[in-house]
Amino acid sequence: MPLREDAVLSTMQDVPLTVTRLLVHGVQVHGRSQIITWTGEDEPQRRSFAEAGTRAVQLAGALRDKLGVRGDDRVATLMWNNAEHVEAYFAIPAMGAVLHTLNLRLPADQLAWIVNHAADKVIIVNGSLIPLLAPLLSKLPTVEHIVVSGPGDRTPLAGGTARVHEYEDLIAGRPTTYDWPEIDELRAAAMCYTSGTTGDPKGVVYSHRSIYLHSMQLNMTESMGLTDQDVSLVVVPQFHVNAWGLPHAAFMTGINMLMPDRFLQPAPLAEMIERVRPTHAAAVPTIWQGLLAELTARPREVSSLAQVTIGGAACPPSLMEAFDALGMRVCHAWGMTETSPLGTVARPPAHAVGTDEEFAYRLTQGRFPAGVEARLTGPGGERLPWDGESAGELEVRGPWIAGAYYNGPDAEPLRPADKFSEDGWLKTGDVGIISPEGFLTLTDRAKDVIKSGGEWISSVELENALMAHPDVAEAAVVAVPDEKWGERPLATVVLREGANSDFQALRAFLTEEGHIARWQLPERWTVIESVPKTSVGKFDKKVLRRRYAEGTLDVTQL
Repeated sequence: MPLREDAVLSTMQDVPLTVTRLLVHGVQVHGRSQIITWTGEDEPQRRSFAEAGTRAVQLAGALRDKLGVRGDDRVATLMWNNAEHVEAYFAIPAMGAVLHTLNLRLPADQLAWIVNHAADKVIIVNGSLIPLLAPLLSKLPTVEHIVVSGPGDRTPLAGGTARVHEYEDLIAGRPTTYDWPEIDELRAAAMCYTSGTTGDPKGVVYSHRSIYLHSMQLNMTESMGLTDQDVSLVVVPQFHVNAWGLPHAAFMTGINMLMPDRFLQPAPLAEMIERVRPTHAAAVPTIWQGLLAELTARPREVSSLAQVTIGGAACPPSLMEAFDALGMRVCHAWGMTETSPLGTVARPPAHAVGTDEEFAYRLTQGRFPAGVEARLTGPGGERLPWDGESAGELEVRGPWIAGAYYNGPDAEPLRPADKFSEDGWLKTGDVGIISPEGFLTLTDRAKDVIKSGGEWISSVELENALMAHPDVAEAAVVAVPDEKWGERPLATVVLREGANSDFQALRAFLTEEGHIARWQLPERWTVIESVPKTSVGKFDKKVLRRRYAEGTLDVTQL
């Protein structure tokens, strides 16, 4: 909207909020903070922010002068969480190009589709991931250069049309200064694609401004509230929503980062915690379930890890209680690729701290921070109140929330009606309630809620109740067709080694200890070896629904 001629103007300076300023600030003010990369050897690799910043300068110069990266060219990374990946995180956006993090856990055909849709010009890859990339290169016509970092056989890359470079050789001897361009804060800085659980993956493009503002909110005390006295174990992948924004937030406040590289199994994670003594960690629930089993079997000295941020999926109450008992306080958070991802953080309000109410607040997805507006929409499009009872689809908007999907280099942004409202709000696909205080409780995904006889059954509530049973390691509940009720729940459970509970016992447990109404109890049960997971560690329920439809599950009906 144009300003009126008589409008009073601000006297504040107009300084663009850019990733470049995060990089420069981190180097100048927090130069002693460290990026600690686990190597699997006696000592991890330690690199100061100042050293990483110098190498980011050299990388930017090499990308421009040797590889011809210009303007908003897309430079992709197929990398683990490590110092070199952090360098790319800052060098690429700061030079004016666009960082595109590739999800190394996606199927090969989806990965190729994403690279082509983004029209990536360069791919920086860890040597250990060459076996994943090499078979795809003949299908990636836009890729002109491959830059390899770290150990791994380069032979599979030979003979292709893309030129192959060594990361260290590329930056060696380069100037340690770079004339960073002044970038419009609304320009693209980075992009991630959704995991494509339905249809093709969808591209979300983050602006310099959105990353900067998201970093500020992440560092608020009501969010993660970390400082340069903390060491954060960044287990959440850098390809998964920019590692939840932690690398950018770290350079803003000097948070030390412990990067696990490819060592993501429970045993090395436990060793990292014992030896490096991080104070904070962030990952999805499946990581913490594995770590809990490891610590139960082989206890370690993990008392340094005082705060654990869990997001990406609902945290079972039993898991939260188990980590509390170990002295690791779990903080629940909610977000998605489209929200950068910070949407809510479950910090109990002051009046509940130290009371019987506190744990109930921690079990919610949390409260909306400044910058995230939320509303609930009913099945008919009606707006629902924040009364803690009315359930509807969550819609959000804000300065770090997507308003469209990337539709290719020469196409207009895509705003599908099932993802964005007519007035521009993001439809999250999550069903939940919001308390008068602004605390969000998600009851299910819209596609996973069980519609039985005109009533809704929360699959998440059933799963959490089942996983509270000592014999159950994991549980996933899905809707299956039922002639009488339309849909009914199918309970798929992973039993712990040596467990002797049967389905009748589990069903009784749900009513006695899980407080589940009898009409919601599953009649169909099956034991599986493991719950299938998506590329970002969430339960992949579409696989279970398909296996049921195909008749490949051994189902008992009670």
